[in-house]
Amino acid sequence: MRLWPFRKQVSAEARTLAPPPLAEAAPADMSRLLRIESDETRAMESSRGRLRVMGLSMALGFAILGGRAVEVAVTGSADAASPNRQAVAAQARGDLFDRTGQVLATTLDTHSLYADPALVWDAAETAEMLATVLPDIDVAGLTEELDSRRRFVWVRRNLTPRQRQAVFALGLPGLEFRSEPRRVYPRGRLASHVVGYTNRDMDGLAGAERAFDSALMSGDGRPVALSIDMAVQFHLDEVLRASMAEYRALAATGIVMNVRTGEILGMVSLPDFDPNRPADASNGERLNRAAQSVYEMGSTFKAFTVAVALEEGTATMESRYDARAPLSVGGYEISDYHGEERWLTVPEIFTHSSNIGSGHMALEVGADAQRGFLGDLRLLERAPIELAESADPLLPRNWGPTETVTISYGHGIAVSPIATIAAFAAIANDGVYVPPTLLPVAADETILGERVMRSEVARDVLALMRENVVGGTGGNAEAVGYLVAGKTGTADKPTRGGYDTSRLLSSFSAVFPANDPQYAILVLLDEPQMPEPTYLRPTGGRVAAPAVGEIVARIAPILGVDRSNEDPVGRAALVRAALMPEMIP
Repeated sequence: MRLWPFRKQVSAEARTLAPPPLAEAAPADMSRLLRIESDETRAMESSRGRLRVMGLSMALGFAILGGRAVEVAVTGSADAASPNRQAVAAQARGDLFDRTGQVLATTLDTHSLYADPALVWDAAETAEMLATVLPDIDVAGLTEELDSRRRFVWVRRNLTPRQRQAVFALGLPGLEFRSEPRRVYPRGRLASHVVGYTNRDMDGLAGAERAFDSALMSGDGRPVALSIDMAVQFHLDEVLRASMAEYRALAATGIVMNVRTGEILGMVSLPDFDPNRPADASNGERLNRAAQSVYEMGSTFKAFTVAVALEEGTATMESRYDARAPLSVGGYEISDYHGEERWLTVPEIFTHSSNIGSGHMALEVGADAQRGFLGDLRLLERAPIELAESADPLLPRNWGPTETVTISYGHGIAVSPIATIAAFAAIANDGVYVPPTLLPVAADETILGERVMRSEVARDVLALMRENVVGGTGGNAEAVGYLVAGKTGTADKPTRGGYDTSRLLSSFSAVFPANDPQYAILVLLDEPQMPEPTYLRPTGGRVAAPAVGEIVARIAPILGVDRSNEDPVGRAALVRAALMPEMIP
């Protein structure tokens, strides 16, 4: 530091003395002068360098401390998120639409209320005053927080404009508002499990919000369209709610799928929730039963049993099986609910839903062929749909004769409804499996599926499904003019050590129109109860089939399905003549 005045003195002398001509300068004096200037300059530059380093270090330190102080103040609440991150998320996250352009999810700016306790005059009075305009505030809890030494306390997130104005009118010191992005779902509960929801940081947590999170957060706010048709969704939802209420069921689920493209046009799981307030819902309400739950589907699996027997060539439509007595296997006796107690043809086994006949048929096919066929139908794996919630099936540890028989009529294996309806769609799609999807398919897009059965096998099973509606257990699913084909399913719910015959899973899996298959539908009711007084069981044919018929009647015109002038009675006679000639007098 002593160099500063010394340098000033030398500089003054240099300014008052004119430099001599270079030729006349004394070498000794010039050498001394240059040496002094050189030493002074080096010392000066060294000091300046040290001061720069010290200054930058101190500035950086203060910046870090200041940033940390701001972070602590802003994130004093456990659920507070970075404003910058939220601003970026609000700008970047795209909207969700249905296939017709209806907005299913969007992002809006809202105002959130926070307090600086150091600026609040009276904590108790402030909390009490806020409760007059925000009645559900915890006055005692807020008073305690406002009495704390913290500098940031969230009071209420995402206020409505009316609430914000009411708080502002109170004129309380220490309160401020912050603009925050909020994900909004205009359709509320409708399609809540399909759409899903996000957290406060705009990260997708469920449904399409999670499945397409990276696309929605691509940086340019690109919207994502879903395959869901909200008109179809509305009618599917309304019919299921009515059926669930009528039969006092614990839960219900329904799916509508395009059999040629795999597009999911409707998916309902009840009970449901409001995605605008997901934290208020229970785990059961947030559960997507269409994809996340697995069930023993019961007699709907008989369609797959017939298909594999025809595919393997162990049976034909004219084959007969002895159903006069229960089938004994593995120490168990397999019986029919309403036994015919006679030899049955393959069509009769299907339309009368005979467990005995299905068991005999499956034993002829064998465990390996049965397992391979169900694997081709993707029933031994999680359904290949975009939803992260898609569940893995529950499979038997051993696949021996007993398991082969029980699986033939849908017990001993539990699969998701979405996996089930995709397998039925393969039957309707001339034996070609197309993975289910929540993304719309363009009209000119080619869908490459995988053939899982011969065309003639698929057509034979589809004809049996149509006959089952015309003259079998699925008669209540008929929708006049739209030729519904389908199979009932009534499964006892498993309990420890066996099955509870008083608790049922009742379902109906259908395709329409049978003469030009385009759509598949599945409806399932969990533990339905028949209206009293009655001693009838709430089977799939009684509680789920009528719902399918009503859904078809409602959505077929929306989907542009032409009505058929075909006479159901005449069609039934033709089917019986083709499949069961020996029964015609």
